[in-house]
Amino acid sequence: MRILIVEDEFKLADVVASRLRQEKYIVDISTDGEDGIYNGLTDIYDLIILDVMLPKMNGFEVLRKLRANKIGAKIIMLTAKSMLEDKLNGFDKGANDYITKPFHIDELVARVNVQLRNNTTQANKDYIEVGDIKLNIHTSNLVCTTTGESIDIICKEFMLLEYLMQNPNQIISKERIYEKVWGMDSEAESNNMEAYISFVRKKLKVIGSNVTIKAVRGLGYRLEVESNE
Repeated sequence: MRILIVEDEFKLADVVASRLRQEKYIVDISTDGEDGIYNGLTDIYDLIILDVMLPKMNGFEVLRKLRANKIGAKIIMLTAKSMLEDKLNGFDKGANDYITKPFHIDELVARVNVQLRNNTTQANKDYIEVGDIKLNIHTSNLVCTTTGESIDIICKEFMLLEYLMQNPNQIISKERIYEKVWGMDSEAESNNMEAYISFVRKKLKVIGSNVTIKAVRGLGYRLEVESNE
């Protein structure tokens, strides 16, 4: 899962990002409100940690604009302010949680974990299921329920398949997939995505699944369940 930290204290942002990466999250950082809006509106993030006191645009305004644009990411407000009115203001504009500085990093991680568990349709489950495939989100093992065959899906293959399985039968653009899996600032070559899609397709065939990744010319890719008829 991908997290955006919008925080102008770079040392703090870097410490939080490092800790979250240890938890296997993908983390990006914005250091002002305008950049936070720019990145947040890509809608590639599962959760945003948003400071209130930011240069160029304060966190409450960033929050308002994100929600006005139907961005559904969980948002945790991060601020030195502790007044009840500030917290109510954040919740009223669509924040999901609120933590006051100074805070213990483990508390923030715990709050992130809670929000992301609540944010997935697979809450409290070990698997994502589409068609006859089950992807274990903890072990990265992919099982075909039709054949009983299984195979390990690792690193970018796992992130790619997980994202497609979270959006079955939807056409997802190459740009959106690339941003979600590799990140907007990634220096990886664009043809990496096609290579990894090929890898995942081969693994689906190896286990005998009826699920496939279809290319939609000029638009992107779609995860489909093939009919046996």
